[in-house]
Amino acid sequence: MDAFHHQQTPRAAAWMAGALASFSTMAISARELSGEIAVHQQLFFRSAIGLLCLLLIMLVAKYSRSNRVASSALRLRSQRPGLHVLRNVFHFGGQYGWFVGIGLLPLAEVFALEFTVPFWTMLIAAVALNEAITRRKLLAIVMGLLGVLVIVQPGYSIVDSASLIVLAAAIGYAVSHTCTKALGGADSPFTIIFYMCLVQLPIGFALSIAHWQWPDFGQWGWLLLIGLMALSAHFCMSKAMHYAEVSVVVTLDFLRLPLIALLGVVLYAEAFDWAILLGGTLMLAGNISALQPLRKQGRTR
Repeated sequence: MDAFHHQQTPRAAAWMAGALASFSTMAISARELSGEIAVHQQLFFRSAIGLLCLLLIMLVAKYSRSNRVASSALRLRSQRPGLHVLRNVFHFGGQYGWFVGIGLLPLAEVFALEFTVPFWTMLIAAVALNEAITRRKLLAIVMGLLGVLVIVQPGYSIVDSASLIVLAAAIGYAVSHTCTKALGGADSPFTIIFYMCLVQLPIGFALSIAHWQWPDFGQWGWLLLIGLMALSAHFCMSKAMHYAEVSVVVTLDFLRLPLIALLGVVLYAEAFDWAILLGGTLMLAGNISALQPLRKQGRTR
């Protein structure tokens, strides 16, 4: 089993490189549109573009004789549509807070605070799914909270309300992840992503209709990137999970932090804050610590 994972790690790294590029491109696109296109309208177009892409994939799979197996994996029927709605209401809220934070905070700080999602997920899953909080999980939560304190620096500087918005967004993502886990693997990743676009599309439209603004030519390009990169990030992450253990993927995902920090310095002249890197490292260590039992368990199979 160890030899298998070792051989597959380069493939996982390649897919994670795609995920890192997708997340970073999406963040830059959101920053470029900040103050020009309302966040809820950006999210509407994100869902609309994503839904069109998914429908195109279904159409190609349906009429491709050589792709019958893939076509069977694109079935959209779900036994728990209500859970999909709940998941995507919170996911929309998480995305909204994340996009708002992108326009107000240094990119590296937004990404660092987003790394608190696993810790909030542990707490919510303990309440909603009766999952036990082990000593390792408790240690991970403590390290995650320490990481937050290092980044936002309460008492040393005024806690920016934008930081709290991003933390609230992380909690929204955590509820979304817990709902995904509650689906129990009954629905395919394609089905989950399809419902994500389908449910969030009318939410974004309802919030946008009162102050609708048609994008200009340049803004359409950034919106297209947001929609495509969102799908690409989901796909690349799922493929990376297929080829490597969760602990490996989490470690590779941490590279988003120094990468986006570098892009912030180069593109927007943002100051590089070592506190963000230190806080992010604490969160990474907590994530890996919580995953150790899962990793050992996987090796015995």
